[in-house]
Amino acid sequence: MKLSAELRELQERIGHEFTTPELLLRAVTHGSISSARGDNQRLEFLGDRVLGLVMAETLLSGDEAATEGQLAPRFNALVRKETCADVARDVDLGAALKLGRSEQLSGGRRKQALLGDAMEAVIAAVYADAGLEAARKMILRLWGDRIKTVDEDARDPKTALQEWAQARGMRPPTYAEIARTGPDHAPEFTIRASLTSGQSAEATAASKRAAEQGAARNLLEQLQ
Repeated sequence: MKLSAELRELQERIGHEFTTPELLLRAVTHGSISSARGDNQRLEFLGDRVLGLVMAETLLSGDEAATEGQLAPRFNALVRKETCADVARDVDLGAALKLGRSEQLSGGRRKQALLGDAMEAVIAAVYADAGLEAARKMILRLWGDRIKTVDEDARDPKTALQEWAQARGMRPPTYAEIARTGPDHAPEFTIRASLTSGQSAEATAASKRAAEQGAARNLLEQLQ
């Protein structure tokens, strides 16, 4: 099978040349497009487990003195969907996605969930094509400095903000939707995070959850 120009370029960006190109094609094929070759859901399931194994091994070997309680939030920060989507953006995975018309029109190439799922599927495709060591090398290369700096991102911003407030005898922060813009198929939400002290910060994102996380992160930056 001959890969398209988009997939050949993606191969270069992820640093793996497939001996079975069909695996890469399947990894970037979303369920919204009708195709006899199948979509990437099964590969996504496998890729999530491969990523988890590689990150667990890497964290254990990288800090032999760390407790399970210290390792768990680091692990979660490295394998969560948001991180996978960030890595997918780094390699411009969205440009190679095979999407149905509805997903294309609704901005599917930029959607966090689609990008995160596709990144996991690509990991599985590399694993199926060349084994665990090849998948490990790609993961460590693409995740790069995120592994070294994971402590900075290990805690969920909303949890960290709540802990900050509680440590000072304050009530938990509140989150309010102050604006919604964009068409129904691709809305953007603006959320304000507020403390009883009167301090607040805002963030805008494509989902309420992401906007809340962003607002909490922005408020933490102000406080610290």
